[in-house]
Amino acid sequence: MRIFKDASFNFLDGRRKAYVVSASVLSIGILAMLFNIFSIGSWVNYGVDFTGGTLVEVRVSDGVTDAEIRAALGGAQAPPVTRFGADNAYTIRAAVEEGVEVDAVAQRIRQQLDASPDIEWFEVVRTEAVGPQIGEELTRAAGLAILISFVLTLLYLAVRFEFRFGLASVIATLHDIVITLGFLALFRVEISLPTVAAVLTVIGYSLNDTIVVFDRIRENLQKKGGRREDPVKLINRSINEVLPRTVLTSGTTLAVLFSLLILGGAVIRDFTIVLILGVVIGTYSSIYVASPALVEIQKKFGTKEEAEKKKRLESRSKKKKESAIPV
Repeated sequence: MRIFKDASFNFLDGRRKAYVVSASVLSIGILAMLFNIFSIGSWVNYGVDFTGGTLVEVRVSDGVTDAEIRAALGGAQAPPVTRFGADNAYTIRAAVEEGVEVDAVAQRIRQQLDASPDIEWFEVVRTEAVGPQIGEELTRAAGLAILISFVLTLLYLAVRFEFRFGLASVIATLHDIVITLGFLALFRVEISLPTVAAVLTVIGYSLNDTIVVFDRIRENLQKKGGRREDPVKLINRSINEVLPRTVLTSGTTLAVLFSLLILGGAVIRDFTIVLILGVVIGTYSSIYVASPALVEIQKKFGTKEEAEKKKRLESRSKKKKESAIPV
């Protein structure tokens, strides 16, 4: 099956509208982050993994599900419940409560589980305080990973293509990261370790999709007459040529993610939502952010060939001036 086989959409014609859309969404996300700083004290809603709290490991009777445990602990307001080891063992991570001791939190969880009609028997295996150190280390590691990915992307694309390709891909990836974080801030999605993993996955997807488009642009530039073709027309043609691959890849990925969203349960819901958002934004940015950025960078700084030609002309002009000076 070949969809968009003879596509000829003029994507770059609408780049100014895309600039407005991206700027609006980015502004909303940044304002949400600033609002959160003044309202909840942090720019996003950090979970127990980052703020610390109380960890309670319980073993329940056979047949009890994590959904029933969450229902016993308050439903939508329940702390995160995850399976741990055996089928009937679970961990409950309760957030830090000012002035409340760890034992008091554990006792309240016992009372809630004991009052549930769905849980015939349970046993508290261990109770311990969880510090935010692991989350802080992961935050630093994630930031370092993003920085390294940007540097390596610039180097790879500068060597394989040209520096302007690397710069455009970094701009598009930054665009995707800020929009994703803005979404998390706007809807105050709880930031947990899986959420951070989802954000890093989004970065990888965005870079991959952008490089596919750029690789086709490079191939078309190397064809006979490619360097003399109008850059906007060449980039438009390149996007249309990889459009079937882009749509099919994004579509199949989204189909799996929506299945996870519907059938995966509450444990991985936030993780899945971030990935869905990332796939949509990554596909959009490879067409409407990375490619237009490449056009704008070329207008501003020119191509590698133009820079070399300018350098040669300047060198010749300098030699002529030197030879014209009387001895």
